[in-house]
Amino acid sequence: MEDEWSEVSLGKLFRVKHGFAFKGEYFTDEIVKTVLVTPGNFSTNGEFKNSKPKYYNGPVPDGYRLRPGQVIVSMTDLSKATDTLGYAVRVPEDNYEWLHNQRIGLLEFESTSVDPLFIAYLLRSNEYRSWIVGSATGTTVKHTSPKRISAYTCRIPPLDVQRAIGSVLVAFDEKVELNRQTNETLESMAQALFKSWFVDFDPVIDNTLAAGNDIPEPFKARAAARQALGDARKPLPEAIRREFPDTFEFRDEMGWVPQGWKIFSLDSIAEYRNGLALQKFRPADDSEYLPVLKIAQLRVDEPTHAEKASVDIPEDYIVRDGDVVFSWSGSLILRIWCGGRAALNQHLFRVTSKQFPKWFYFGWTEAHLGEFKKAAADKAVTMGHIKRSHLKEAKCVIPTNQLMQYGTGYFAPIIDRQIATRLESRALGSLRDTLLPKLLSGELTLPDAEKLAAEAL
Repeated sequence: MEDEWSEVSLGKLFRVKHGFAFKGEYFTDEIVKTVLVTPGNFSTNGEFKNSKPKYYNGPVPDGYRLRPGQVIVSMTDLSKATDTLGYAVRVPEDNYEWLHNQRIGLLEFESTSVDPLFIAYLLRSNEYRSWIVGSATGTTVKHTSPKRISAYTCRIPPLDVQRAIGSVLVAFDEKVELNRQTNETLESMAQALFKSWFVDFDPVIDNTLAAGNDIPEPFKARAAARQALGDARKPLPEAIRREFPDTFEFRDEMGWVPQGWKIFSLDSIAEYRNGLALQKFRPADDSEYLPVLKIAQLRVDEPTHAEKASVDIPEDYIVRDGDVVFSWSGSLILRIWCGGRAALNQHLFRVTSKQFPKWFYFGWTEAHLGEFKKAAADKAVTMGHIKRSHLKEAKCVIPTNQLMQYGTGYFAPIIDRQIATRLESRALGSLRDTLLPKLLSGELTLPDAEKLAAEAL
């Protein structure tokens, strides 16, 4: 079968169309349906990222509205590793209308003997990536061009084999996407429940109403809304309901809080350990090192191997799967890290606690994240940030030990499942990336690849 593969330049299969320079006057912070594709949407794990949508509310010329499934490539890369230059992703099928922006190339296929899905994976291969990076222009910001992409030559199989290879590889991406959606749902559930119990005090309001006690003024509107729900309110198990008080008390530190609950500052319930200036802790050689975790890597759950740190840094500065990491400078991001063992760079906190469970200090940090972002924006000159004083000023209510145990029964399994799902996705992505070059070279047969995929999925 391998003798049916043919040598071809990519320019014979498709042309690369440049994007349109949309006018900045129409960029908006308002959430609208139309969003510009940028190099920031590309991820080395093949995922189309949408963590920072670039909304656009203006005229769109003909031919620059993208369709789901179309293959696009990044023509510019600002990263030190140049890890997404020329990289391909497919336009997602979601609630947005994606616009073909400048610095993005759209593949327009000119041959019926090529499968776009196969090409999308081909343009993630190490050989192609080496060609693109090696021919890139620019110093700090790297660029490629349609001419360079078109000049790349490789061997491709017959159309039916292309489709079969694409089918094997896309199954991994579809499972990873399903995991992402599952985690998004779990995260929303946990966030809503934590807010209901410990920020909005819904169970306390319900108990106060049932006992006929006074509702403090700040909670009267919410109490009325709760009453209006009537039987639609989902009741808690009786043992848990009883652990919530039926009265509020006024405390100078926070105002009205559930009676008997303690008040701590955020930096009292957890330790926020800042990372190191890792340029001072380089490895002796490249044979043994820790990849560096910086803000950009926190966002995508993947450390950078372009920057390396010594394995001899103190244990407190080594991040492992399941650790809570909070970037306090630039983009304020709170994540449970699942990108493997890495060295914690400065501008990042590793958050731990000897007294309180992970779900609790994660939930309270998340609850204060909005005000932290506002504080950072107010101080932004070159790069906004928060200070340790903000952690001290942020207050948390602490329920009874029994309610904390009940909370662990609710929240800990959600976090554990999120971690397990993300680790599964990482393993699937690694296996996909292992299969990719072997399938593209013909080293691995399709039946063997299909068997491996079936076992993994």
